[in-house]
Amino acid sequence: MTAGTPRTHIDTSKPHPARVYDWLLGGKDNYPVDQRVGETLPEEARGNAARNRAFMHRAAAWLAKNGVDQFLDIGTGIPTEPNLHQIVQAVRPDARVVYADNDPIVLRHAEALLTSTPEGVTDFLHADVRQPETILERAREVLDFDRPIALSLIALLHFLPDDEDPYGVLRALVEALPPGSHLVLSHGTADQHPELKQETETAYRKGAIPLRMRTRSEVEPFFAGLELLAPGVVFATEWYQEEPAPTRERSGFYVGVARIP
Repeated sequence: MTAGTPRTHIDTSKPHPARVYDWLLGGKDNYPVDQRVGETLPEEARGNAARNRAFMHRAAAWLAKNGVDQFLDIGTGIPTEPNLHQIVQAVRPDARVVYADNDPIVLRHAEALLTSTPEGVTDFLHADVRQPETILERAREVLDFDRPIALSLIALLHFLPDDEDPYGVLRALVEALPPGSHLVLSHGTADQHPELKQETETAYRKGAIPLRMRTRSEVEPFFAGLELLAPGVVFATEWYQEEPAPTRERSGFYVGVARIP
């Protein structure tokens, strides 16, 4: 499936989390304003971004191998291969994937995101997670909400401060999914890097990007009412299903996968 990419205005005077993340992953689709934020982050931030993305790859592949063929990925970010649809369609060529992001530069790259297998479908929504009903309404045009869907929010909710009700936003999305669906979540934390917390928060604050890293006790409620799969809410470097975790590394992300009963 392919689609035209409409004209969009990209404000290069303000940094955006998706473009900062692209810079951390070594991408080229960012601007000096984003680079300045990235350069003021602790050196460990690059490694944490890579380890977080590796978790997404493992979780998506595992779900596809276990029969999941529909994915809704919110906070997609700028395409960095392999993308989620490439991971899951390598296992399930007929998989249907819907991406959503609020950064216009991601919309500019939509044609890359929309490169699907002949049997499958990919689509892209220019939408904000703070408007879950809009995302759900448009996702229903591609995904079958009578069958299980994997909802992924990778490195996203820590950009929603408490006054934007991230728990309510997630609940609205999860409650719309049919039984047997899954939630795949990663969330920034300073629990393993307490000495870097202030430096990280200051870097994002100077870029006018809200950042609310959360502790384990604050991340666990995102999974309330769901069947949390082993190994539970763990650091990104500890979530493995098909092989034991390698030598333990520190991580700046809590992650988890849960089933919707």
